[in-house]
Amino acid sequence: MPDQVHLVKLSVGTESVDTLADWQAMRATQMPDGLPRHVTRMWPRREKELLNGGSIYWVIKGQIQARQRVVRLDKVEGEDGKDYCAIVLDPELVRTSVVPRRPFQGWRYLAVEDAPVDLPKGRATEEPLPRELAEALADIGVL
Repeated sequence: MPDQVHLVKLSVGTESVDTLADWQAMRATQMPDGLPRHVTRMWPRREKELLNGGSIYWVIKGQIQARQRVVRLDKVEGEDGKDYCAIVLDPELVRTSVVPRRPFQGWRYLAVEDAPVDLPKGRATEEPLPRELAEALADIGVL
């Protein structure tokens, strides 16, 4: 059985996990299967590992704050006639412990052991820590 890997991706322009959920729900209504997706130019080379229970971890306002399980990868044709990869996602956004993340382009692989833990259901509505505090706590190994 292949190993597992996750992706990490910036959610540009997103203010919170709730606004990401709202945007995805609105866009998913336009999809034949009703599932949210993120379309990207590159096809993950580690497809088998990603589809073995992997998730996409969303960076919102400089912090990983939530994840979604990857359901499948679909080949889609863009308006420019080129092929793209649609990362089809489970609609449930699972809030995670907050982990600071510097800006980057595209998506990156995230090893299972480096992935933030899911928040317990009762803490899912908590506001994330201010970025400076989260970074300071991460520097000393608390987060």
